[in-house]
Amino acid sequence: MNILVLHFLLLLLSTVVDATNTADSPLSSIIAPRISPVYSSMSAFSPGIEVGRGKHVMDSNKKLFLALVTASTAMGAIILFLLCFWVYHRKYTNKSKKKSDHSSDVSEGLAFSQLRFLGKYNTLKTCRRKGSVTTMDFKMLESATNNFSESEILGVGGFGCVYKAKLEMNLSVAVKRLHGGTSDAIREFENEVELLSNIQHPNIISLLGCSIHAEIRLLVFELMQNGSLETQLHGTSRGSALNWHLRMKIALDVARGLEYLHEHCHPPIIHRDLKSSNILLDSNFNATLSDFGLAVRDGAQKSGNIKLSGTLGYIAPEYLLDGKLTDKSDVYAFGVVLLELLLGRKPVEKPAPAQCQSIVTWAMPQLTDRSKLPNIVDPVIRNTMDLKHLYQVAAVAVLCIQPEPSYRPLITDVLHSLTPLVPMELGGTLRITKQAPPAVATMPSNN
Repeated sequence: MNILVLHFLLLLLSTVVDATNTADSPLSSIIAPRISPVYSSMSAFSPGIEVGRGKHVMDSNKKLFLALVTASTAMGAIILFLLCFWVYHRKYTNKSKKKSDHSSDVSEGLAFSQLRFLGKYNTLKTCRRKGSVTTMDFKMLESATNNFSESEILGVGGFGCVYKAKLEMNLSVAVKRLHGGTSDAIREFENEVELLSNIQHPNIISLLGCSIHAEIRLLVFELMQNGSLETQLHGTSRGSALNWHLRMKIALDVARGLEYLHEHCHPPIIHRDLKSSNILLDSNFNATLSDFGLAVRDGAQKSGNIKLSGTLGYIAPEYLLDGKLTDKSDVYAFGVVLLELLLGRKPVEKPAPAQCQSIVTWAMPQLTDRSKLPNIVDPVIRNTMDLKHLYQVAAVAVLCIQPEPSYRPLITDVLHSLTPLVPMELGGTLRITKQAPPAVATMPSNN
């Protein structure tokens, strides 16, 4: 830019000099050498010639003055133009730089969990960055899981197994191993890497790295110490670690994760496999959504290439029967999870060997009956909550599991309904006032 300005100034100066020379040229460069003798000889015979010469000199000075004024005006205009151009160029450059810096910050933000992980795990020989995903050495992960020992299994699903692994500096992680090299397994692996490497939210599981070795594909996640919501509710503890407020906090966390996917991702993301086993809990029972292998971006389902996928009991009826998939399908699944938290029952139960009962079908008639509702609540939390809050949560669940998707609320509306029911210390807005202990009556003193 400075070189360009200097070039223009030099060009301008040469223009002024040329203008000056042009104004002066009739006397100095062409005519003067040829007619000066004539002027001197004729002046002796006619004094009027001197007057004409003086007048000509005055005209030349006037032309020179006009040329200088014109050149100065042109110089001012050019300098003003260059100044405006320089200001615009600098402003545009700074804007582009800020935009570039912002993009860089977003990219760094998306990979924050990976960078934090790499800060703790510093073996550069076994980890390398590939875009925003850390590619990890297979042998290192194999060793960290004790050669994928059964004793290190944290959970088993249709995709494969999740193992607990301990890396350097006693850093514990979860390693998800996908079954085989089928086209479905490869597609789910690539889908999960692509989505999780581009989103970040406190209620979305953090992808720390991945590894591919022959047909074995591994995903490395942050370890969630309290396992899945399914294990907490339907495992050996039968939900005993989850009181009413913790359950509402988990529901609120899940709603926040879904709202991020539906409202803040562009294009929006439909999880498509929301269920209690895909809701993981950390040491403080903060909930995160996991398993994005079946997730799709809104609009992709319209291509007709997406086959029916999900888990029985959580699949919305319009998706199950007609293949119509929208964000309201996730809202339906959320309603089923809310019923699990409320009732402590599985989404599909078998009261008899040949029978299969849905929690939605069983609970719907009783959820709207205030006289029956308190009796079907999970015994672990029964009579431990404000009945007004119980009715409100039941009403939210009923709306979410409506057969007609247009009757279901947006997940943002669900979030606004649940926030006032969760204590402030757990992330909500509910203020809990502790009742003062009753005053102890004292007998008056005889003194």
